[in-house]
Amino acid sequence: MTRLKSVYGRGARLPAAAVLALALALGIGLGATPRTAHAQGGDATILDAREALRAKDGARLALDRAAAAAERNPLAMWVDYWELNNRIGEVQQDEVNAFESRWSGTYVEDRFRNDWLLELGKRQDWSNFAAEFPRFRMNDDRDVTCYALLVDHLNGKDVGDEALAAWLAQRDADDGCAAMAATLRDVKVFSNADLWRKARYAVEAGRPRAARQAVALVSPSAASAFGELLDSPARYLARRASAAGRTGAELTALALMRMASNDPDAAALLLASRWEPALPADLDTWAWSGIGKQAAVKLQPNADDYFLRAAKAAARSKAHIDLPDDTLAWKARAALRADDGRARWQQVVQAIDAMSTGEQRDSAWVYWKARGLEALAKDSQDGAALHALSRELLAKLDGQMGFYGLLAAEDAARPLVLPPAPAPLTAAETDAARTNPGLARALQLIAIGLRNEGVREWNYTVRGMGERELLAAAQLACDREVWDRCINTSDRTRNEIDMAQRYPTPFRAEVTAQAREIGLDPAYVYGLIRQESRFVMDARSGAGASGLMQIMPATARWTAKRIGVAYTSASIADRDMNLRLGTAYLKIILDDFGRSQALAAAAYNAGPRRPRLWREGPTLGPAVWAENIPFPETRDYVKKVLANATWYAALMGTQDATLRARLGTAIGPADPVAPADKDLP
Repeated sequence: MTRLKSVYGRGARLPAAAVLALALALGIGLGATPRTAHAQGGDATILDAREALRAKDGARLALDRAAAAAERNPLAMWVDYWELNNRIGEVQQDEVNAFESRWSGTYVEDRFRNDWLLELGKRQDWSNFAAEFPRFRMNDDRDVTCYALLVDHLNGKDVGDEALAAWLAQRDADDGCAAMAATLRDVKVFSNADLWRKARYAVEAGRPRAARQAVALVSPSAASAFGELLDSPARYLARRASAAGRTGAELTALALMRMASNDPDAAALLLASRWEPALPADLDTWAWSGIGKQAAVKLQPNADDYFLRAAKAAARSKAHIDLPDDTLAWKARAALRADDGRARWQQVVQAIDAMSTGEQRDSAWVYWKARGLEALAKDSQDGAALHALSRELLAKLDGQMGFYGLLAAEDAARPLVLPPAPAPLTAAETDAARTNPGLARALQLIAIGLRNEGVREWNYTVRGMGERELLAAAQLACDREVWDRCINTSDRTRNEIDMAQRYPTPFRAEVTAQAREIGLDPAYVYGLIRQESRFVMDARSGAGASGLMQIMPATARWTAKRIGVAYTSASIADRDMNLRLGTAYLKIILDDFGRSQALAAAAYNAGPRRPRLWREGPTLGPAVWAENIPFPETRDYVKKVLANATWYAALMGTQDATLRARLGTAIGPADPVAPADKDLP
C-alpha cells in the first residue's frame, strides 16, 4: 500500500502545463463559422456545450463558448465555466482571475473557485490558495476546508482542534483531508490515538476507504493488517488478531466492529468469550457499542443489552469516550424499543445527553428526551425539576411544522391551526424577483432540461434573501410551475408562512378524483407526491423511479397488469397514467398493511418486503416504530409523508387532520391468519 504523504515529504510542486489563454480562445471562436447545431442559436448552443462537456470535447466546447458569447446568451457564463473546468489541470491563475472578473458575484464564479481551490491544493500552490480561499463565498466543501486548515498550519496557526474535528467529520477519503492529516501527523499535532479514533469512526459508519486512509497513517504494517480484516474479519480474528500492544488491540477492536456489521451476535460471542478480558476498557467499550449499533440497525431485541455492556466497559475506562452521534442515536432507538420501564427512559436520556450539541438540537432528540424526562419525573425526588425541563424542551418544538413538532403539539392537546397568510406581495417585490438575473438563469436552465444546474443556480441566488424576497422568489417559481423551487424556497421562511406555496396542490382535480375513485385520502396522496417528486413531472431517481409518483418501471408494469390497463414503456412518463398507476399501487400496499399509512409509506419507498421484516418483534407505538426504521432515507421519508399529509388535510378541510390519526395505534407483527399479497413487488 502506498503510504500517504504530507507536504513535508514532497520536494517540488506539480509543474504547470502550458494552456491556450482564454482571450485567445475566445478570439478564435468569435471568428469561426458557427456549426449547424448553433444555427438554432440560444438553447441549442447551451445544450450542445453540455453534451460536449460530458464527452470531454475541448475543441467543441471552445466553439460553443464563442458562439454563446457572440449570441449574448444569458447562459454564456455556464459555457465559459464548463470550458474552463474541462481543462482545469492546465489552467493558470491569470486565466482564473479573468474568469472571476467576467462573472463576478455569480454562481459560476464561486463554483469554479471551489474547483480551482481543489486544483490548487493538489498542486500545493499555497500562495494562490491563500489568496483565493477568503473569496470563497459558499465555503461548503469539506475537502477545501481541510486544505485551508493545512495552509493555516503552514502559516504558523494552531489548527489542532479544528483540524481534528474536520477530519473526523470527513465522510470519505479525499485529497485535502488526507494531505492535512498526513502533515499534522508528521509534526505530532495528530497523535496515533487520533488516527485510531478516526478509523473507528469510519468503520462504525461503514466507510472503509476513510478507515483505510486513517490506518495507513499509523504504519504500513497496520495498513496491511487492516486490509486483511476488511476482507474477512472472522478469518483475521481467528488467525492473526492480538491484544498485545496498542496497534494489535486497535486492529482487533476494528475487526470485531467490522464483523458486527454482518453478524452482531457472532461478534458479541467472540468478544465476550475471548477478547473482552484482553482488550483495554476503552476499546472494549467501542467494540460493544459497535456491536450494539449493528444489532439495533437490524432491530435485534438484544441490542439494548449490548449497549449496557458498552456502558459497563466505559465505567472501567479512565479515558473519556466520545462515541459517534449515529451510534448514540441507535443506542437511543434501541432503548425506545426496549420494554423495561424506567431503565428504558434512563438509557434514552443518557444516549441523547452524550450526543454532540448540534445533534441534541435535532427535533427527534428534543422530543424523545422530553418524553424520557417526563417519564422519569413520575418516580423521582427531582420530579418537579425534570417535568419543568421536559416542558422547556417541548417548548423548543412550538411552531415547528415537521413530524415531531406536530407530535408535540398533539401531545399537549393543541389543535392544528394553519399559520396566518402573509401580506400579499407588492408589485415591487414581484418585479424584483422577476428581474433577478440569477433566478432568470435558473429558470431558463430548468426549462431546457438542465435541472441540476438550474437548481444550483437558484439555491445560490436565494442565499441570504429576506423573508419577503423568499416569498417573491417562491411565487415566481410557483407561477412557472417549477414546484420544487416553489416549495423549497418558501420552506426557508420562519415568520411569514405561505401555506399555498409550501403545500401546493397542482393537478388537484385529477389527483382528488383518482384518489377518491379507489378509496384513498387525497391528502395522503399529496403528502406522498410532495416528498417523492415535488410535483416535478420529469423527475427521475438514481434507481430509475419516474414521474409524479416516482414509480419504478417494473412496479408500474406489475400494477398495470394487476388493475387491467395496457402498459408500454412510455406509460410511466404520461402524467395521468403515472398518477393512476402510482395511486393504484399505493392503495394495494395500504390494504396489504392493514391501512397503516406509516407502513404503506415505508413500503412505497423501500419495497414491501422490508417493512414486513421491520414490523416483526415487539408491538410498538407508531412513532417509536417510525424512528426505528433502519434506512435513514426511509425513516425520513415516512415522517415527512405523514407530516405533509397532516398539513394537506388541514388545508383541504379533511376530517381527522391529525398526525396521530395517521400514525394509528400500534405497529407489530402481522396477523398470521390475515391474507397477505405475496406477489407485491
